[in-house]
Amino acid sequence: MQVFHIRYRNAQGALMRILNAISRRGLDLTSVRAEAAVQDHAVTVLLDVTHTQIGQLCREWYAIVDVIDVRSSAALRQHGDGEWAPLPPGSASIAEQSARAALA
Repeated sequence: MQVFHIRYRNAQGALMRILNAISRRGLDLTSVRAEAAVQDHAVTVLLDVTHTQIGQLCREWYAIVDVIDVRSSAALRQHGDGEWAPLPPGSASIAEQSARAALA
């Protein structure tokens, strides 16, 4: 499982373009949480993807004009309240390295 954190400007259709990148690949949305962040908006998505799909999704999301930042980390386990917990920040760099390798 992979957790993606995407910050975007709240322009018309921005969130739909982000979610369409997932649905076009036929991936199941395990969890989606969209919220307002200070001046921008953020969406957190939990997906079961391969390393190649991580690179494809990140590349497509960065191509969307209103997307500001995309980060991903591996999901560790499910908390008691049904929330998936991302791995500690040190492991996030490993996930980002694998995403960069998939882009190459």
